Amino acid sequence: MAISFHQEDTSFTPKHKLKLKACIQASVETENFICGRLNVVFCSDEYLLKMNQQFLQHNYYTDIITFDYSKNGILHGDLFISQERVSDNAQKNKVTFENELYRVIIHGVMHLAGYKDKSKSHIKQMRTAEEKHLQIWSEIIVGPVSRGTKKSQKNDLS
Repeated sequence: MAISFHQEDTSFTPKHKLKLKACIQASVETENFICGRLNVVFCSDEYLLKMNQQFLQHNYYTDIITFDYSKNGILHGDLFISQERVSDNAQKNKVTFENELYRVIIHGVMHLAGYKDKSKSHIKQMRTAEEKHLQIWSEIIVGPVSRGTKKSQKNDLS
């Protein structure tokens, strides 16, 4: 397993890199795959727009583009993420930046696992998978909470 974080034209670095790697690993294993080489690359809106135009012939901003190199049950890929789009979407959806970032990373990993999002039924399956994995990630990042006790840390996934 090799999960790496990179930057293109931005200095953004995610919080909790080790926990984030554990989360990605947990999502890959939950979907019954082996984690190969995954690169999570943070970039600007303009950088990702150029990639969207060049590789997908789409002329609009997006939060993530996933390049899938997986084979034989081993997930390999590059996830290019616009931190600006994540920030805007977090405000629009009234969630924390971290929550939206985790959802976007999960979205990319789910594409590597074979989920699609071009039809209404595929979008519904993708959203269900994202919610399931956000719950798994919450337990890894925040930790399990026993009944009758309050969370001592802020839950970035709520």
